[in-house]
Amino acid sequence: MRAISRFGLASALVLRAAVLQGAPAADPPPGDVGARVDALFAGYSPDTPGCAVGVSKDAKEVLTRAYGSADLEHGIPNTADTVFEAGSVSKQFTAAAVLLLAQADKLKLDDPVRDYVPELPDYGTPEITLRHLLHHTSGLRDWGTVTYAAGWPRGSRVHTHAHVLDVVSRQKSLNFPPGSEYSYSNTGYNLLAIIVERVSGKTFAQYTRDAIFEPLGMTHTQWRDDYTRIVKDRAVAYEKKEDGYHSQMPFENVHGNGGLLTTVGDLLKWNRNFTSARVGGRALVTELQRRGRLSDGLEISYARGLSVSRYRGLPEVSHSGSTAGYRAFLTRFPDQAVSVAVLCNAGNAPAADLAHGVAGLFLGDALAPAVAPSPAAVSAAALERWAGLYRDVRTSEPLRLSVAGGVLTAEGQGALVAQSESLFVFAKSGVRVQFKGEGVGRSFDVIDEDGAVDHYAVAAAVTPTAADLAKYEGTYVSDEAEVTYTIRAENGVLVARRRPDARFTLAPSYKDAFTNAQLPLVLFRRDAKTGQINGLSLGLGRVRDLRFQRVP
Repeated sequence: MRAISRFGLASALVLRAAVLQGAPAADPPPGDVGARVDALFAGYSPDTPGCAVGVSKDAKEVLTRAYGSADLEHGIPNTADTVFEAGSVSKQFTAAAVLLLAQADKLKLDDPVRDYVPELPDYGTPEITLRHLLHHTSGLRDWGTVTYAAGWPRGSRVHTHAHVLDVVSRQKSLNFPPGSEYSYSNTGYNLLAIIVERVSGKTFAQYTRDAIFEPLGMTHTQWRDDYTRIVKDRAVAYEKKEDGYHSQMPFENVHGNGGLLTTVGDLLKWNRNFTSARVGGRALVTELQRRGRLSDGLEISYARGLSVSRYRGLPEVSHSGSTAGYRAFLTRFPDQAVSVAVLCNAGNAPAADLAHGVAGLFLGDALAPAVAPSPAAVSAAALERWAGLYRDVRTSEPLRLSVAGGVLTAEGQGALVAQSESLFVFAKSGVRVQFKGEGVGRSFDVIDEDGAVDHYAVAAAVTPTAADLAKYEGTYVSDEAEVTYTIRAENGVLVARRRPDARFTLAPSYKDAFTNAQLPLVLFRRDAKTGQINGLSLGLGRVRDLRFQRVP
């Protein structure tokens, strides 16, 4: 459900950031901004990984701080000059490289991608263009999700751009017709990095260094195009587990979608270019912030590697980042000339929440009050009316709504706050949910801040018998993911196995549909004439309808 992954209320989230780190939020004097920033990061210590934060106001750097350790094994602290990986914050630099080539008449945004990447299958019309890649409207499956289905999630194999092209070349279908929807996909930005190399005649790293980093004085910035390269002052990334911290580094060479190694100071220099226009002129600044538009005319908040939206009443241009154990957030409030960069080497760090908390200290009364949605008085019977199993009409993924303690909750998505008997909003995001219909005709729409709609229809839950489960048994092979799943009924449940040792217990949902925490949808397919099961498809969020054929 793409519409639900938005930011919550800043005040609550900043407190949650401290709680996550095991320390209470402090309350320093209102006038001591530095101390108040320190309080937001109070949970990070020499015994934990941490973050660096930088703030600029009116094109001048006004604050930098660092917390926690860059290297727990050697006791090296984070500093304002520590190099972190910025995750998908990197995408805006890839977009800028493409736009600079467009300015130089080396390419056009409406050029078909296959003009530059003939390895991409021909999916007919409409053709996928560079513009589609920039706005995540191409319909291309996320290559990392495909490799996840094959048992090689990101970070478990040294993936390269050759792997990206190989995966892309094997996909027989798209998630949706190009231009018709927005769906975040790293594939598009890896292809854009490859296109920059093929058009410029330079490596992507060299082109961006020459065209962007050096002109802006971003001396600490480079790409992780060779993960074995020694990078001075780089922080090790960590994941917290029950027995303590474990290193969690991105051991792969794909970049352009992510992979930017940088500092908070360098990110602030980049944000200042939106005012100075030193690189690319006003044309680049304008084009980077140009929001995408779907084929039906709907304008989306995703621009070119940037989200152009509002935060508590103020225009905001931002992007988050998450790769392995790194977390990042870069935001800019153009009307107030305030920028905040947060880079972390702790996988549980809420970088966006921290950045918004810091921004609030500099924006002050310009921010609208953070107001939680007020619940309307709705009877228990009215809540129960909407409880049950539903199916996303577009993706077929199931979603169960239930009532507990007088609250309607979407499984895995959180509580819904009643605004009327049929209109609800998600407590964390404010995204609207409009219910309609009765009984077996019940449905609801999830309407995001751009106005895009996901439609859910009621589905009949099933409880298969042992005989029913036996009919699903077999071996299923996917050429697109180059993987085999073996389905067996074991002790009254259906189990999917994948070499070498993966085992997924599948819970029944609606007819022929099963779910698992790692496999959101396993949908068995039947022959149209005989009704016999002849395959299955996986629904994995950024990959829809990944087909497997049943081996006789």
